[in-house]
Amino acid sequence: MTRLWFRAALLPGGWSERVRVEIEGHRITTVQAGVASEASDEVHGFGLPGLPNLHSHAFQRAMAGRTERRGWAGDNFWSWRTHMYALAQAITPPDLEAIAALAYAEMLEGGFVRVAEFHYVHHDRDGAPFANPAEMAVSLVAAAAATGIGLTLLPVYYANAGFGGLAPSTDQRRFIHDLDSYAQLLEASGRALAGLEDGRLGVAPHSLRAVTPEALDSLTRLQPDGPIHIHIAEQTQEIEDCLAWSGLRPLAWLMQNQPVDERWCLVHATHAEAGELALIASSAAVVGLCPITEANLGDGVFPGADFLALNGRFGIGSDSNVLIDAAHELRLLEYGQRLLRRERNVLSSLADQGTADQIYAAAGVGGAQALGAPVDTLSPGAAATFISLDDRDPSLLGSSPDEIIGRWVFAARRPVVDCVWRRGRKVVSGGRHLARSAIVARYQDALGRLRA
Repeated sequence: MTRLWFRAALLPGGWSERVRVEIEGHRITTVQAGVASEASDEVHGFGLPGLPNLHSHAFQRAMAGRTERRGWAGDNFWSWRTHMYALAQAITPPDLEAIAALAYAEMLEGGFVRVAEFHYVHHDRDGAPFANPAEMAVSLVAAAAATGIGLTLLPVYYANAGFGGLAPSTDQRRFIHDLDSYAQLLEASGRALAGLEDGRLGVAPHSLRAVTPEALDSLTRLQPDGPIHIHIAEQTQEIEDCLAWSGLRPLAWLMQNQPVDERWCLVHATHAEAGELALIASSAAVVGLCPITEANLGDGVFPGADFLALNGRFGIGSDSNVLIDAAHELRLLEYGQRLLRRERNVLSSLADQGTADQIYAAAGVGGAQALGAPVDTLSPGAAATFISLDDRDPSLLGSSPDEIIGRWVFAARRPVVDCVWRRGRKVVSGGRHLARSAIVARYQDALGRLRA
């Protein structure tokens, strides 16, 4: 049995002080509030559930900060994509495992405890399938197992370069499947996940431009109980192309042509209009917001205040992994709305209650739904998956419980996640993943190979 004592902890009913949590195996057995610490307790500052990361392309961690130079003809998402494609064509399965392990370790260090991996680099570098269709996915599963992060694997179906069934380009050769080969990929991915505790499997049509309507109908039936994730309405060019193809905007087309429900995660939805927001909210689908990446790529700002006014559901993701930090994602989410509205505390729906507390809770619930996973709680019978914040950090000194998340999100100059437990296993201590040194060494070797 492991006994932890927190100065304060976020329990299902709210913050409580002087909390002891007892763990046996991977489950919480007992939670006691208002108790003094004892000699056998491991003492920590502030305990709370970590967040789900609902959208990641792990391999892109290897290009973080390396595309920040303007091109001669300007720069936007589409010019950035050429750099990303070059990396996607170069990585091998060992490279992917090394890169993903660093990304996943950094997610845990930054407050994420589970990730949805939107995985689309499937084939060998020449575009030929591997003998095991899920060879690259095996590398992602190995990285998750090595770091301890929870994994929802989303093998991506990618068949076309544009609306109307446009033939794919050579730069997309490692992504491409037809429905038969994708079904084989999905089956092989399920086998790869079998040895990973609490792994989940879903499906991911890449985008409306990458699938035909007929293929989309088939894809959504392949994993009847799993999540469905899709990129949508991220770029204005995508909207213009969809209008030319169908006469409808991407979100309007999707909502009219698919039975979108709580299984769906609509990633980005940046350029949603009022009527589309209402349809999404009424469907109970989750919008997947990735504020750091959306800012880095110049996508735009999702109309979050309007969506939350409709009781819309959302979660956050690290997407391109240019900077991995759960609190920073939430900070930028709120600050983007403030810049749009020229107001403060825009995403707060309850007076005199912390904005960060509200969006943290909402991102936890929406993210868990999108990942097909239970909501993590500090309660008896729940999986022992949670984080602690360092109460000695200057940004948190003197915090009352109702200030903790707000000061972490809006005032911390550096990460303040101290420890992370995943299903009873401590994977981060003193702010560092326990295997960080070995993970960084493998990552450095992979970068050396990729740059050779």
